[in-house]
Amino acid sequence: MLYITGATILTTDRQIAAGAVLVDGARIVAVGPAGSVPCPPGAGVYKADGGFLVPGLIDLQFNGGFGHDFTADPSTIWEVADRLPRYGVTAFLPTIVTSPLATVAQAQAVLAAGPPAGFTGAWPLGLHLEGPFLHPEKRGAHNPAYLRLPDPTVAAGWSPTTGVRLVTLAPELPDAPAVIRALCAAGVTVSAGHSLADLAAAQAGLAAGIRYGTHLFNAMPPLNHRAPGLVGALLTDPQTTVGLIADGIHLDPAVVKLAWQAKGPNGVNLVTDAMAALGMPAGRYPLGDHEVTVDGTSARLADGRLAGSLLTLDQALRNLMTFTGCRAQEAVATVTRIPAAVLGLVEERGRIVPGALADLALFSDDWQVKATITAGQLVYEGEYAWV
Repeated sequence: MLYITGATILTTDRQIAAGAVLVDGARIVAVGPAGSVPCPPGAGVYKADGGFLVPGLIDLQFNGGFGHDFTADPSTIWEVADRLPRYGVTAFLPTIVTSPLATVAQAQAVLAAGPPAGFTGAWPLGLHLEGPFLHPEKRGAHNPAYLRLPDPTVAAGWSPTTGVRLVTLAPELPDAPAVIRALCAAGVTVSAGHSLADLAAAQAGLAAGIRYGTHLFNAMPPLNHRAPGLVGALLTDPQTTVGLIADGIHLDPAVVKLAWQAKGPNGVNLVTDAMAALGMPAGRYPLGDHEVTVDGTSARLADGRLAGSLLTLDQALRNLMTFTGCRAQEAVATVTRIPAAVLGLVEERGRIVPGALADLALFSDDWQVKATITAGQLVYEGEYAWV
């Protein structure tokens, strides 16, 4: 058993100063003020010495890192996952951009085969397929040779049981509503993105079952006061969560604040859209079939278009608080409870409650990652103390 004490615990609905969490195996069994949660004899005790204990962070859009791109080589998913806890990340969706269908099948097989022996990293919850059903004029860094019109036969084998959790598509394309309905029926979360949808097409996609917006504002027409389009539909639909890349490059901080004010603290999910250069020096790195130039702050194609990011999820969390002035508890929800809810996993992840998985991140008072716990195991240690 593991007994964690000495931090302020941020639960789904309250803060517990000088709290304690008791973990048995991979699960949380008790949470509360330290005086109300006794430490069993023989338990390992982790003394936080201040800071904040939050659920482990969850990234719904992550293309790769540490020199590896998941679309170029899906076999690297577990290797990259092993290094993500340094950023407080305990679960994520490996993202496969538009590519041959054989690449998707290979990535599914990598997840189905399971982790290597001794793996203790962030857990891949399933794939985010960003394509191939995207609009060619909003393809971004996606290879146009592999784009397809929505096809129910192509998507027929995609489900959480086959390793697919989230699919991004353009709702205005022919047969998109039929594919959206089929994916939703299979338990897949469907997102709108890389799209030229006008308001009517966007609303039709929402009516068919879209419940997420991929990197809001990016790869879609800008909000227009007479033609609100996909941005307007996503910002005004109360059932839809929007993903934001809060790096100050993909979106101006004022636009992040605008989205926050429009959607409220329950409608925003921070993502990184990080690519192979994450954690690496400036240089050239893959993103699918493209070579991306990284200058240390941004990742761009040869024509200057953005191609993923170098953002870490803990930095996105700090940025949101700076850009919007929101409360820490609200910001934490955007990378914990909210992404878990988007995937229908909120009973298991994204909360510090008895019965939930013991995926936890400890932050300092200035929101730097001090330690990360996955499935009840301490897997990353910065500043820490055992007693």
